[in-house]
Amino acid sequence: MKYFLMCLWAWALLILMGNGRSPCLEEERNALLKIKAAFKHPNGSSLLSWGDGDGDCCGWEGIECDNTTSRVTQLVMSYIRDLELQEYGPWVIDTSLFLPLEELQMLDLRNNYLSDLNGTLHLRKLKRLDLSFNNLERVPSLYKQTSAEAQKLSSNQLEGVNLEVLDLGVNNLTNDALTDIMRITSLKALYINQCGLIASSKFLEGLCRLRYLEELDINSNGFWGPLPSCLCNMTSLRVLDAANNNFSGAIPSSLLYNLKSLEYIVFSGNAFEGSLSLASLANNSNLEVFHLLNNRNHLEVNTEEPTWFPSFQLKVFTLSNCVLNKDANVIIPSFLKEQHDLILLQLSHNGMNGNFPNWLLENNVYLERFELTGNNLSGTLQLPSNLNLDSMLQLDVSANIIEGELPSWIGSILPNLIYLNLSKNLLKGRIPYSMGNMNHLHTLDLSNNGFTGEIPEPLARNCTSLVLLKLSSNNLQGNMLPRGSNLTSLRYLYLDNNHFIGDISSGILNSSLQVLDVSNNSLSGTLPNWIGDIEFLEMLMLSSNSFRGPLPLSFCNLHCLKLLDLSSNNLGPNIRPCVNVTVMRFLHLTNDMLVGHLPEFLSRASLMVTLDLRHNALSGEVPAWISSLWNLKVLLLQGNRFEGSIPLDLCLLKNMSILDLSNNNLSRQIPSCLKDLAFGNNGLSTDAFDTFSDSQQTVLPYVYISKFSIFLSYYEDRRSTYTYRLEEVYFMTKRRLELYEGHILQLMSGIDLSQNNLTGFIPPEIGHLGELRALNLSHNHLTGSIPKMFSNLKSVESLDLSYNSLIGPIPPQLTELYTLSDFRVAYNNLSGRTPDRKNQFGTFGETSYEGNSLLCGAPLISCDDSNRERGTLPSFNHTREDDPWREAFLWSFAGSYVVTFLGVVLFLYLNSYYHYVLFELVCKLIPSFPH
Repeated sequence: MKYFLMCLWAWALLILMGNGRSPCLEEERNALLKIKAAFKHPNGSSLLSWGDGDGDCCGWEGIECDNTTSRVTQLVMSYIRDLELQEYGPWVIDTSLFLPLEELQMLDLRNNYLSDLNGTLHLRKLKRLDLSFNNLERVPSLYKQTSAEAQKLSSNQLEGVNLEVLDLGVNNLTNDALTDIMRITSLKALYINQCGLIASSKFLEGLCRLRYLEELDINSNGFWGPLPSCLCNMTSLRVLDAANNNFSGAIPSSLLYNLKSLEYIVFSGNAFEGSLSLASLANNSNLEVFHLLNNRNHLEVNTEEPTWFPSFQLKVFTLSNCVLNKDANVIIPSFLKEQHDLILLQLSHNGMNGNFPNWLLENNVYLERFELTGNNLSGTLQLPSNLNLDSMLQLDVSANIIEGELPSWIGSILPNLIYLNLSKNLLKGRIPYSMGNMNHLHTLDLSNNGFTGEIPEPLARNCTSLVLLKLSSNNLQGNMLPRGSNLTSLRYLYLDNNHFIGDISSGILNSSLQVLDVSNNSLSGTLPNWIGDIEFLEMLMLSSNSFRGPLPLSFCNLHCLKLLDLSSNNLGPNIRPCVNVTVMRFLHLTNDMLVGHLPEFLSRASLMVTLDLRHNALSGEVPAWISSLWNLKVLLLQGNRFEGSIPLDLCLLKNMSILDLSNNNLSRQIPSCLKDLAFGNNGLSTDAFDTFSDSQQTVLPYVYISKFSIFLSYYEDRRSTYTYRLEEVYFMTKRRLELYEGHILQLMSGIDLSQNNLTGFIPPEIGHLGELRALNLSHNHLTGSIPKMFSNLKSVESLDLSYNSLIGPIPPQLTELYTLSDFRVAYNNLSGRTPDRKNQFGTFGETSYEGNSLLCGAPLISCDDSNRERGTLPSFNHTREDDPWREAFLWSFAGSYVVTFLGVVLFLYLNSYYHYVLFELVCKLIPSFPH
């Protein structure tokens, strides 16, 4: 019995120990239910585990209690409020709801769309307060409760608080909020990243009072000026993140030298200048992460001090867009030879040269991400066959001058790669078959090299995770994809600018393809009917091949097409009217032998940004429904047979940037309402030509776990990897056919109405187009003078008015066009002096003015010499375009002469008196004339 009682006692003790504590206090349970009601108002549905029937609130979601006292010590209520509840307006929490939680040490209210905390937060034991991802504009009032609870709050109410961690990240704080924060001297970690704070760095000096601070995150605000010098005194700092502000000046070496406890440093995305020596980090033995990316190439970074040796072993080192080792012979940082624990290494766009550092890969077998893109590294990739880099997830050495062939075993030593980018180098030879071993490969970019041969079968068969395959601009040949291709995850396929033959491979049918670019190859045949089964296809580029028409009927099933380029094939004479253009933004049908009127089905393309129908045989008038394309920015109709006048409906296309109607048969006057179009002055967002369709990242960033928080090491934007290509537009300017793409296209604006039969005066209102960069009205029959208002074309770079019938002087005000680099008024009837040879006009030669016999002055004959020769009849030069007009003039003159002569004869015949007078006059002048 005694033994049984002892066992029973032990069993009861185990139950009590297992329970660990008594149920939570009733007053705290009631308080939590009131808090729940406040969070649910008016119709929220969160915190379902907080129920009236469950008496122990310590077991509820997000709550932790002290095992001894059963009091609530941690309250995590992040992401409780639904986004939809924002429609009810600003949301405020009454802080008195938290008063019963006397032992609360951590309060997490992240991501609840709070606009304020009403009242003073009386939490005397609170050590951590997390209010990130709300809409707060100020710091809630905090003070330490004392026995004299009725004491009046003073301006120093925040002093004496025990708060150690304050997270206010991603809010809308005003600068006044910093004043309150500076008084919480107990803080050990402060996160005010992405809070919209804009202030001089001097305003931050108050944070230096927080002498216990170990972690400081001021990332992504608007702080400007030099880094506060007092930061050098914050010797307890282990984390300093000052990225993505507007800090300028030098990074003081004393800052890095004094802060010997630093483990995590981020200075990326600022405008630092001067020089920085990494030798100042020599004694930071705890340093793990150092980021200095995207500094606008203003900062010189020196890594080659002769006497320093690092005491640290970095895990992350990134340096980009800096001037690296300006005065040293060794460009690649040599201290990296002593680093063996690197997980992430990025040295991009630093101008490094020399041989490719194969030793970096051999010394750091734990590398997960390796980037050396945008440098001048040469030599070959020499990776030993016994090297094991199975931790490597991302390898990017694009945009260098690496040459030679890839090691045939590259797929065996990098079996777990997710992202591989070797583009824009001088690599040659065949694509290694071993790449078929990269079963996890998500992105493969080998474009802009000299690879030959066919696409390896193992690559197309085994790499089933491939989402993006980019082999553009090589010398590849054979079929588009080999037989047995199994690229089931493929969404982006770029095979353009190679030598592929045959038809479009049916191997792409097994994918969820969104982008297909096979332009500039030698593909042939008709487009297959099954192409309409690729239901998610957004961008299809088939230009410059030998495809022949007609388009298959299934083409009308492509309801997601945003870009279609069928240029330079033989797909005419018509495009099926059932093609879905309602979501289309870019359409290129150049050189496709199209005939007839402008296809009326295009009137449904209200989202169209670029319409390119150059060099076809389209005829008739430009239709009035063109105004329905209200999003249009680029209209290219050059080299067709359009006739009639330029429709006034064009003036309704307010977003227009480039208009090319050249080389047609358009007649009558130029509409003055063209002044109402934007041509670069519409203030629209610069993403109008953005064809980007996916923003997902390929590799997770490096995670740094600090004492109080978690930081993700910065990861550069990979969006450009997923664009099909930059939108491209050809436009004639400066007498050259230029290709404009991407950012340059966004900046370009121009009008080309040349090679038509336009008549009348040039509308002076065109001078209001202050952002216009190119204007070509040449080879027409325009009359009148050059408008003086053209001096307002302050952005114009090319102005061509040649081969018209313009008269009068060249306005001297045109010399104020400082951006003008190409100017032609040749072969008109202009007179007077040429403009003064100042500013840009000092660069224009005789060809700019030739064919105007009444013009004088440099670079033509001087006006003094011209006056002496004024008695000589000028010889008018003319071109083939002038011959019809000259012939018409001669016939008109001859007809008028004959009519006048016959009229005089008839007059004399009918009037006998004048007949007698004329006879007598002739006899006097010619005595031998018989009477």
